Amino acid sequence: MNPLEDHLAGLRAALEPFREKAGLLEEWGARLAHHLGRGGRLLVAGNGGSAAEAQHLAAELVGRLRDERMPLSAIALTPDSSAVTAIGNDYGFEEIFARQVRAHGRAGDVLLVLSTSGRSPNLVRAVEAAKEIGVHTWALVGQAPNPLAEICDEALCCPSPDSQVVQELHLVSVHVMCEYIDRHLVPFARAGAGRKEMVTV
Repeated sequence: MNPLEDHLAGLRAALEPFREKAGLLEEWGARLAHHLGRGGRLLVAGNGGSAAEAQHLAAELVGRLRDERMPLSAIALTPDSSAVTAIGNDYGFEEIFARQVRAHGRAGDVLLVLSTSGRSPNLVRAVEAAKEIGVHTWALVGQAPNPLAEICDEALCCPSPDSQVVQELHLVSVHVMCEYIDRHLVPFARAGAGRKEMVTV
């Protein structure tokens, strides 16, 4: 088989098991609509390709997925190079997300961590910091068992040993979750709508 066929075969093998687990995305979407629609905040973090997906999710929420709606508060903890390098230099790489969680998180907010391995020490520390301040913790990870799936309040484990396939399923998860968020937000106004003009169902 050529690389394309190998890759597609791995993706096909993961799709049906993923479908069985992915009902959690609707629940997360509904809960985020309720939380973000009332002024709450989502924090998102990941390393490498997962950092890009964390930023992608934040962009979809602050901007929009498809239909016009109010901007929602989502902060990716990855793109601020000054903060990341300063924290890493002063406190160590394992603290680059944890310190930001303590700065930006408020009780009742949500931290979503993305990781293909589920083993990144800096994400584990971020989850521990979130729990200390009352922030809910969710994980999008690869195959279970893994430390992030075990320590987070809730986890969606993508059933593939291939990190590339896991990242692709994470991107699907990001888009589907955003679809559910938008479905559960009822806009009373279009572009430029104020937060008080939105309700959730």
